[in-house]
Amino acid sequence: MSDFVLVVNSGSSSVKFAVIDAHSSSEILTGLAECLGSDEPRMVWQHNDADDQESEQVLAAGSQHKVAIEQIVKIINENNLTSDLRVIGHRVVHGGEHFTSSVVINDEVKQAIKFNNKLAPLHNPANLEGIEAAQHYFPNLMQVAVFDTAFHQTLPETSYLYALPYSLYELEGIRRYGFHGTSHRYVSEQAAVFLEKPQSEINIITAHLGNGCSICAIKQGESVDTSMGFTPLAGICMGTRSGDVDPGLFSFLIKELAYDVDEIDMLLNKKSGLLGISQFSNDCRALEKAKQAGNIKAALALDIFCYQIAKTIASYTVPLGTIDAIVFTGGIGENSAFIRAHIIDQLKFFSLELSEQENMNKRFGTSGCITTNKGIKVLVIPTNEELVIAKDALVLLNQYSSEQGVS
Repeated sequence: MSDFVLVVNSGSSSVKFAVIDAHSSSEILTGLAECLGSDEPRMVWQHNDADDQESEQVLAAGSQHKVAIEQIVKIINENNLTSDLRVIGHRVVHGGEHFTSSVVINDEVKQAIKFNNKLAPLHNPANLEGIEAAQHYFPNLMQVAVFDTAFHQTLPETSYLYALPYSLYELEGIRRYGFHGTSHRYVSEQAAVFLEKPQSEINIITAHLGNGCSICAIKQGESVDTSMGFTPLAGICMGTRSGDVDPGLFSFLIKELAYDVDEIDMLLNKKSGLLGISQFSNDCRALEKAKQAGNIKAALALDIFCYQIAKTIASYTVPLGTIDAIVFTGGIGENSAFIRAHIIDQLKFFSLELSEQENMNKRFGTSGCITTNKGIKVLVIPTNEELVIAKDALVLLNQYSSEQGVS
């Protein structure tokens, strides 16, 4: 029997999907439906076990998630994979305090996801829409939810509570939740293998750097602090997000510059970060190229980005005490030798010795150590959130089968 799992990541205007062999960790089929709800939605996919080139299909204008899932079903059928599927795993952005691990989806779980819509209004409704569409087209397959926030449910109160009236936490759930948990969890597991230690014995700092960025302090295998907060806007500056700013700024923008709530949201989420400082791009590749050509604002944007990351990494010596490794992951963390070197250069206290050759070698899917010192290691580990989802889904299916006495 195959161990094929359909992984569905249903975003606000997209559905990313993959059929993964959870036993061999190989991706059999991958694809993306994007621009959903627009005038030009489209779908691209590729069967990775064959020599097929990427296929593309234009969807009807205004097509939403259910149409995308319907097309995914057709693609799976056309590739003769339907009978091999055993379970479906869904990425869900926000589990609030309801979920500390992945769960089998039932009506109670769907209600809890819906309850957390107010905490992730762009993502949770889309996640739930993807779940219900998949249940419609695959009624006989178990569906599993894997939450971005679950890994961070081990944060102590000193990390997750804000210094606000306690009633806002009690009544409204206002606290630090953290995100990218599936990625931080995956790379921490891989780091434990590299360090040849049980995960329960490692103290590491993981830096997930992409268009969205977060840093996580992992003590004895558990998340104890993380840079993102109540929303994914908090922490270090990112591609288009500001990261932490003075809360008093909001009053100034409203009273002095006549901003409304939507304009502030757009400013902080879509017009700030690397894009806001450089004034032309949120893409590190473009910024690095512009810096080399003498663009002052591109250089400043990268300097701010790297400084904030280094400062946050250094601050996590407080909850960890001792550190075994710093791990870079995510699109920037995995591929930008320049960014990694610039960050490491600012961590003088750690006495890190960067190998320029290894730093250049560890890109584009290659993992390993990029430092030569005997103390704290600096590792590059490509993340694989889809594999985590697939493996969790299969584990829960097998547990259920075992409990039911099904072979």
